[in-house]
Amino acid sequence: MQPDSTHQLSISVAAGKGGTGKTLVATSMALALDAEQPGTVQLLDCDVEEPNAHLLLQPDITAQEKVEVLVPEVDLDLCTRCGDCAKVCQFSAIAVIRQAVLTFHDLCAGCGACAWVCPTNAITEVKRHVGTVRDGTAAEGRISFTDGYLNIGDQRAGPVTTVVKDRIDPQKISILDAPPGTACPMQDTVEGTDYCILVTEPTPFGLSNLKDAVLTCRRIGVPCGVVINRDGVGDDGVDKYCESDGIEILLRIPQDRRIAEAYSRGDTLTDAFAQWRQPLVDVVRHIEQLVAVTPT
Repeated sequence: MQPDSTHQLSISVAAGKGGTGKTLVATSMALALDAEQPGTVQLLDCDVEEPNAHLLLQPDITAQEKVEVLVPEVDLDLCTRCGDCAKVCQFSAIAVIRQAVLTFHDLCAGCGACAWVCPTNAITEVKRHVGTVRDGTAAEGRISFTDGYLNIGDQRAGPVTTVVKDRIDPQKISILDAPPGTACPMQDTVEGTDYCILVTEPTPFGLSNLKDAVLTCRRIGVPCGVVINRDGVGDDGVDKYCESDGIEILLRIPQDRRIAEAYSRGDTLTDAFAQWRQPLVDVVRHIEQLVAVTPT
């Protein structure tokens, strides 16, 4: 996907594990770009199980939307217990046991196949509230902001993530803060973006998770590069891996107590240290050039 007059760059920021500084990088990058070109950036927090970008950007929330999915409801008076619904369901979300029909909404993908195959029309699809998406602005109205919240106890982040990503404005540079790890929520966020920044730490554990994240990006077909946070705290395993595997190291953020103290106060890199603005902007401009010549 190549940025042009109708499509600006979309960057997902991910990490193989939590706690690497992924959200710090995403929010700092958004603020750095806004300082250079006000009104051209949006940030979308796709970590709907534990969104926290709002803690750093302090957005003014102006709208909220309920996210609902369709789940089956069985009329036992019409049901013949034939079991066709259970046979067609690929997610084991419905089961017929003697005279009972059990539905497991947490497993349901909302595809509607069970209702479609039911010979007696005993199954109807009803709406179920699974989360909330919020819209607003940060940085005195210059940065568009969206985040999502999965309901406590619900396991399906996908529908909420989809609604968050629907807010992508092709006229703005979009920065998507992905969930940690490499499971489906991370993949749902990264898929369709122009480039993925993988934030890692130079430790054996960080390297192990980075390898998983790189493999995930390659399987999805999204180009990726690395930001090393807390550089200098561990060994050179990440550097050697990136060099041998042809992965570009985009930026190094040093192990610095002042950065940790600023972050603990709720400040981003650019809030606390103005000198970080240009390096972050340079990363985005470099990615724009990479995407322009990367086949899709």
